[in-house]
Amino acid sequence: MIDSSRRSILTSGAAVAATAAASQVFAQGSQAGEPQAAAPQGLPPGAKVGFYENGNVRIRYAEIGSGFPLLATPGGGLNSRIAVWPNAVINIPEAFKDDFRVITMDQRNALNGESTGPVPVDDPWGAFAEDQLGVMDHLGIKRFMVLGFCIGGPFIWNLVKRAPDRIIAAVVSQPVGFRKETPNLAYDNYMKGWAPALTKQRSDITMETVDRFLKSMYGGSRADFVHSVSRDVVRSCQAPVLVMPDDAPPHPYVIAMESAMLAPKSEVSLYPWKDTKDKIPLAVRQVRTFLRAHRPA
Repeated sequence: MIDSSRRSILTSGAAVAATAAASQVFAQGSQAGEPQAAAPQGLPPGAKVGFYENGNVRIRYAEIGSGFPLLATPGGGLNSRIAVWPNAVINIPEAFKDDFRVITMDQRNALNGESTGPVPVDDPWGAFAEDQLGVMDHLGIKRFMVLGFCIGGPFIWNLVKRAPDRIIAAVVSQPVGFRKETPNLAYDNYMKGWAPALTKQRSDITMETVDRFLKSMYGGSRADFVHSVSRDVVRSCQAPVLVMPDDAPPHPYVIAMESAMLAPKSEVSLYPWKDTKDKIPLAVRQVRTFLRAHRPA
């Protein structure tokens, strides 16, 4: 049960307490001698691009800036990839490169991306988390902050579940979640667009496999919440979290707010924060203030 004073604080977007967490960051540079791929179009000058490989998984990542590591996931659902950033509501690599070492990546099997791997039917969210944590391990980064748009919300909650000791703070923006009016929205959309295009590109992937993958990813016991974890996981999160709600069909306001109410160290942004262009700079300032406040000294 959340008392009325906490509800009032949350819904007003309370200012974050400037508490610092002790952290350990392994090597701050890319692997010595690691070959660099061509920088994806749209990234700021100076971005470093490389590949992380683990068996039959190959993930393209990019990093820009210096300072404390910030793992940033662009929107786009299963097509979340680096090239999305220039057209995002907030271009995180550009906006935060002077404050943080921003790491981003093409998610596995995103169309028009350069990351590939099997379609994991048994534990989809876990496979994505392994890719993300694998990239951070590859770069020698132990503890880091996370920021995610759209599908990045469920990604973040799953990272909190799998590696709670590694997540310093999180920004969950426009998060994907369950909407009771359209319970099969994600499955239907991906079966119409992403699935046929992927199977056309990859002869090793069938529509039957994708069907099982999507039902596993968006169904089951977590289907009525943030998809990737249970309410108990969010309730147990000890990292500070800034939730930036949206209310588009795949980004239900009610689920974003429920996650904020459950997480014990959460706060909420201005809402709506992106309906007019003049509000975007304010949202950027709030994100920057939140991340700086929780950045280890």
